[in-house]
Amino acid sequence: MPDRAWLPAHIGLGSNLDDPPSQVKAAIERLGGLPDTLLVAVSPLYRSAPLGRADQPFYVNAVAALITRLGAVDLLDLLIGIETSMGRVRDGERWGPRVLDLDLLVFAGQELDQPGLRVPHPGISSRNFVLYPLRDLAPDLWVPGQGRVAKLAAACDRNGIERIS
Repeated sequence: MPDRAWLPAHIGLGSNLDDPPSQVKAAIERLGGLPDTLLVAVSPLYRSAPLGRADQPFYVNAVAALITRLGAVDLLDLLIGIETSMGRVRDGERWGPRVLDLDLLVFAGQELDQPGLRVPHPGISSRNFVLYPLRDLAPDLWVPGQGRVAKLAAACDRNGIERIS
């Protein structure tokens, strides 16, 4: 069987528990060790206000650019495995505090809507904590159905976010 093509993927990272900068950096290291995947670039870290409940710590966010021979579902499964191995507990609370959150943001220019997987990630065009670090890596990246990252970021509110590295 011939080798599968290398496909680009962008992963959002976030943490607001247990030393968030260290959690994000450790997750980036693990992304670099995924099978059939190469870590290409990582954005600077950003500090951002939490979505949802205000009574939780601020988040640290980043975006990683990968190329992979994995399909979107297999890559997502590995991302969930990293979250779990680093102590993420899925208790059903949406936008609550967490040790680590890894989101498949954009995958090979595809639009996917399957149980447990929507790409591009829902809400990407309105989340400054995704768009600003993504713009640092790929300002010309096309988000299917939404537009170029630079234009989306320019239209997104800058309140509650700051670059920390």
